[in-house]
Amino acid sequence: MTTDSPSAPTSRRRRGFLIFLRDVLVIVLIAAVVSFVVKTFVVRSFYIPSASMEQTLLIKDRILVDELTPRWTGYERGDVVVFKDPGGWLDPVPQTPAAPPLVQAVDWVLNVVGISATDAQDHLVKRVIGLPGDHVVCCNALGQITINGAPIDELSYLNLPEGDTAASNDPFDVVVPEGSLWLLGDNRDRSRDARAHQDLPSKGFVPLDNVVGKAFLTTWPLNRMGTIDGHHDTFNGVPDPE
Repeated sequence: MTTDSPSAPTSRRRRGFLIFLRDVLVIVLIAAVVSFVVKTFVVRSFYIPSASMEQTLLIKDRILVDELTPRWTGYERGDVVVFKDPGGWLDPVPQTPAAPPLVQAVDWVLNVVGISATDAQDHLVKRVIGLPGDHVVCCNALGQITINGAPIDELSYLNLPEGDTAASNDPFDVVVPEGSLWLLGDNRDRSRDARAHQDLPSKGFVPLDNVVGKAFLTTWPLNRMGTIDGHHDTFNGVPDPE
């Protein structure tokens, strides 16, 4: 007959704890890898820092962006898209003291899994008005933008001052080059969009390579949770570019 030594139960408990800790670490690692893949190739989360897209998107809204579908279907006029600053759209971010290594490590992990959005500071969100080849002009006698000669009525989503019906108080006449988009904010009088950057080398156009994806859902705050309307019917009468 044999009996366990006094240290045997302790050894078993320690071994059981180590196995449990190993399993937890494996689960966390797998979850981080899956979240990283989803964020990189499928869906990303962004927050809204400005009023340029009101009332469609409000300051401090958090949105989800579909990165995958547009790779196959492309973009449509009316889509709300997130894109990386092609240069000159955003003011330089002031340098701040480096955070302690532990804080940086935690923020990196949160960014990987999509909880934090540290890279959102160099991204913007606007609505697609002109696709490659489109001739976009503002404005006709009714204050409407025309695309390839067809007027569009944007009043269903524009945030204009009371009594103002002009889609833009800044005139423009552009032809969107291949591989680029013409993007405007819904809050036209408070949006530094394509119109404000025509003096840049890019002429205000945003390369498709800079577009992260299409915003499709507002997730926060909870009372604003819902889909983001592309108002695609606004553009139904627009003919293809010549």
